[in-house]
Amino acid sequence: MKIGIACDHGGYPIKDIVKEAVSLCGHEVMDLGTNSTGSVDYPEYAKKALDAFSKGQCDRIVLICGTGIGMSICANRVAGIRGTLCHDAYTARMSRQHNDSNCLVLGGRVIGPAVAGDIVEVWLKTPFEGGRHQDRLNKIDALMGSRQ
Repeated sequence: MKIGIACDHGGYPIKDIVKEAVSLCGHEVMDLGTNSTGSVDYPEYAKKALDAFSKGQCDRIVLICGTGIGMSICANRVAGIRGTLCHDAYTARMSRQHNDSNCLVLGGRVIGPAVAGDIVEVWLKTPFEGGRHQDRLNKIDALMGSRQ
């Protein structure tokens, strides 16, 4: 798979850890910036990754900001995105098994580098279970309005 990765200045300190974890899992990295700790606006970088995903340029995306909250808000405004803010391997696993997450969101200021690497590895390796979980995703579209 090709994994798009974008961050703001708050996420930059763990971006290389995320990129390394993606590569170690055998996937290609698509680095969409930012490339320093200089202050930038996270919506601009979220849009780069979300657009790349929407255009089929990457298979999944990882968004990183200081807390992950801003990037989560951006992600879940886009049709077809199931962005999940994960803080540990368990939430990463559940986001894939039960929610078929295609967008991992991380808070660079609230998790350490080792935890970030673990989260990415679990998120990339965990398959979607389908079945009753697909039924629930379908129900979200039916009750909340489909954005796809």
